[in-house]
Amino acid sequence: MNPQQPAPKIHLSTTTDYRENYANSVQVRVSLWDFFLMFGTINQNAPDSVSIQNFQGVFLSPQQAKALSNVLAQNVQQYETAFGEIKLEPHGAGSVIQ
Repeated sequence: MNPQQPAPKIHLSTTTDYRENYANSVQVRVSLWDFFLMFGTINQNAPDSVSIQNFQGVFLSPQQAKALSNVLAQNVQQYETAFGEIKLEPHGAGSVIQ
């Protein structure tokens, strides 16, 4: 039996071009080699017209995409335990969930 290795110390830092944004749209493209997440904001200025303005694309390896999926699932479950079920139904006529 191997003795358990101590967890490595993790040091977080941000780059000079780090930014935070709000997204209410995430589009996903998948290839054999990676996942591509494109983040944007949806605006509906007319009942029959929706505009999506994409502002950031992020490539993830399949392994990192699966790890992100697991982390998001755990956090959504904790959120729903604390605040109630998140419903995906549109909030009004013509709303788009993407």
